[in-house]
Amino acid sequence: MTTASDPSYPAHWEADVVLRDGGTARIRPITTEDAGRLVSFYEQVSDESKYYRFFAPYPRLSARDVHRFTHHDYVDRVGLAATIGEEFIGTVRYDRIGPDGRPASAPADEAEVAFLVQDAHQGRGVASALLEHIGAVARERGIRRFAAEVLPANNKMIKVFKDAGYEQKRSFEDGSVHLTLDLEPTAESLAVQRAREQRAEARSVQRLLTPRSVAVIGVSRSGGGVGAAALRNLRDSGFRGHLYAVNEAAATDLLDGVRAYRTLGAVDAPVDLAVIAVPAGRVPEAVAACGEHGVQGLVVLSAGYGESGAAGLDRQRELVRQVRSYGMRLIGPNAYGVINTAPEVGLNASLTPAPAPNRGRIGLFTQSGAIGISLLSALLRRGEGLSSFVSAGNRADVSGNDILQYWYEDEATDVALMYLETLGNPRKFTRLARRTAAVKPVVVARGGRHTPAGHVVPGTRLPDATVSALLRQAGVIRVGTVTELVDVGLLLASQPLPAGPRVAILGNSESLGVLSYDACLAQGLRPGAPQDLTTAATPADFRTALAAALGSAENDAVIVTVIPWVNEQEPQDDLADALRDAVAAHPGKPVAVVHVELAELVDALSPAGALAPRTRPADEDEGGYARPDVRIPAYPAAERAVRAVAEAVRYGQWRRAAADAGQVPEYEDIDEAGAAARLAALLADVGEGVVTLTEPDATALLAHYGIRVLPTVAAPTADAAVRAARSLGYPVALKTTAPHLRHRADLGGVRLDLGGEADLRRSYEELTELLGTPDELLPVVQAMVPRGVDTVVRSVIDPAAGAVLSFGLAGVASELLGDTAHRLVPATDRDAAGLIRSIRAAPLLFGWRGSDPVDTPALEELLLRLSRLVDDHPEVVGVTLEPVVVATEGLSVLSASVRVAHPPARTDMGPRTLPSY
Repeated sequence: MTTASDPSYPAHWEADVVLRDGGTARIRPITTEDAGRLVSFYEQVSDESKYYRFFAPYPRLSARDVHRFTHHDYVDRVGLAATIGEEFIGTVRYDRIGPDGRPASAPADEAEVAFLVQDAHQGRGVASALLEHIGAVARERGIRRFAAEVLPANNKMIKVFKDAGYEQKRSFEDGSVHLTLDLEPTAESLAVQRAREQRAEARSVQRLLTPRSVAVIGVSRSGGGVGAAALRNLRDSGFRGHLYAVNEAAATDLLDGVRAYRTLGAVDAPVDLAVIAVPAGRVPEAVAACGEHGVQGLVVLSAGYGESGAAGLDRQRELVRQVRSYGMRLIGPNAYGVINTAPEVGLNASLTPAPAPNRGRIGLFTQSGAIGISLLSALLRRGEGLSSFVSAGNRADVSGNDILQYWYEDEATDVALMYLETLGNPRKFTRLARRTAAVKPVVVARGGRHTPAGHVVPGTRLPDATVSALLRQAGVIRVGTVTELVDVGLLLASQPLPAGPRVAILGNSESLGVLSYDACLAQGLRPGAPQDLTTAATPADFRTALAAALGSAENDAVIVTVIPWVNEQEPQDDLADALRDAVAAHPGKPVAVVHVELAELVDALSPAGALAPRTRPADEDEGGYARPDVRIPAYPAAERAVRAVAEAVRYGQWRRAAADAGQVPEYEDIDEAGAAARLAALLADVGEGVVTLTEPDATALLAHYGIRVLPTVAAPTADAAVRAARSLGYPVALKTTAPHLRHRADLGGVRLDLGGEADLRRSYEELTELLGTPDELLPVVQAMVPRGVDTVVRSVIDPAAGAVLSFGLAGVASELLGDTAHRLVPATDRDAAGLIRSIRAAPLLFGWRGSDPVDTPALEELLLRLSRLVDDHPEVVGVTLEPVVVATEGLSVLSASVRVAHPPARTDMGPRTLPSY
């Protein structure tokens, strides 16, 4: 017998999943304690579904059936259930079979699989989620194929198998469809899985942001407190749906003009979203009431959770478990709230006082309520609106990844702004961000380098600079401050992407033009000479100059600098209209304005300002028409405007390059099976932990992927060194391999170009006299290779980010100055080419100061081969190739270190699942 408390129970198979409609369910192994639940589940299944499952009328389960379906060994017989609360809504099981179709044990690698889903939950993607999870379980247990018998009329189940993306075979035998699925993940199956994940998670966020009815639980009768504030903000911001107030002590039918109830259960209508603002100790009661009422999602404003210490963290974990047990999603706890400015919704379920922000094209996500307030205020001051806003607090459930899934397909959002204190799962975040950035900009400001209290997601060991490099590889625009977040967001939301780095500068201040010019150079842009219109320039002069700059094929962007007029007779509204006229006449290039103490100009250039009444009628002869559809961002400093333009330039370059992401090349000489067999043998007697391979083992493993390490011969004595040199052929190198001297030629541990026995013996004697005994130095002899540039190639596995490929020059450049570039694995040919060109010292590889360029194609191939190795074999947790000497033709790997371990679970390759903290 196996119960959930038995040691043999596979608890790691338990998972929360988001279903197609945005609700959640829990998938777990079926145990002997589930007999009653199984019988109740079966009674709720229609006769038709029972017929499809058993190929005959089967009105009830016998005692023998119940025993069979609840007793499993979790190896050859496995059953999983999808549950909401304590109820089963779907089941799946497999039974291992042999070639004759009879029950079997390992090494048989095929299993028969069968599903049953409650009719009320069909169409929610329950069977698809169960197939993903039972497939992962089967692979873990050595099963490689599923076989299924399906009646031809059972179109829904046939479609589940067909759409899974696995390689499959179908045949018609004895009145049923026989399906065989190869469970090895394919590019198609992974794409299907991720597409389903995106649709489900996006739908779950959509349900939170587009409720038809909202209840605020915890509204005080006095009108004070968080709950009352949230209710007022919902009411006064014009929420289009039904609004309810819940207070157990409510003595009247109305609270703040809203229908009031003592309990949520007393509301005689559906409630889609509940805002909970009661003390933390009473939240479980409120959550239970929401679950029983069929609420779809919660915004928990209540504090006293992970941010308050260990006890609060336990309370937070229990909150997530309770919320998910009812199939709901959660924003919070300790959240600031959510806003959706869609006219048909008008949702302001936040602590932002009414009126809510204007409708705009920017989506905003923050983990911090205080930063959320700051960002909302900054956007409001500059006249910009929002499409949606989510401030997730401790983000115990809904996270930035979920919001990215929603924004990816949200037509109302053109730019995604995110303030993140932790990335949580950088591997998933960069995957989602790369896909989103291919269609709309993603701008991220990170507020901390360490996990703050309340955020219980796993952290990453990668340095912040490495994380930044990986984000940029994914197309994310990484900024340093919330001010830059707003600056860049405003430009991207209102301006087209520049086609290149050429920037025209014009304005009525020579000094401000020079500052802008210098800022452009500092950002790597190519500015033209500033055009000084002089302080006497009129709005018409600005319009003419800007139109000319935009019309020139020599410019990709324009920066306009403006200082106040001395006579103060030129209305700033007129200047705003003049600039808009020029932009409207020559669209397609971004424009940014740099101003000095011209707040009225900022207002006039904003979307709201474009619709405001003018101080005097526009002069039709001068083209001074108000153009509310033309927005131009304005900045109080040249550096801020140029930084925003530069980020747009870099993003535009990435987006054009992303259209051709490159390929992961195939190499015919790679022996993946041989490497797998060698790793299995090396790890056969290894327990937990990481093992560093011996030099022969590391060399042999790398050879399976076409990476040749130049051999070394141990030289414990001078005579042994001479014999080694004779076998290798002169000239040779003599090196120490002691850890404290390895790769340290500056300490005298390496002697090169030893052309004969006398040189070798003299060098050997000098090493042992200066640095220590042979036993301490561990000297080796190695053949000399052609001179070139010494580089270092590494790959490391981070528990959160996954495999990361790194490159730099050996020695001071990478070790002291940190001049190292990084890419996520698997790397494409474009990634490899960009990697070696990303370091600051890259010119040394391409003929700096008249030197010969080295063989960078060979270096790119080495990077790609190493990427393939660590991607194909998660047992390889670290590789260092140092030095790699890249000559004008070819390269030589002089030393290699490889670390291996039993592979951890690859969550990115496994079935869909919500994080479990």
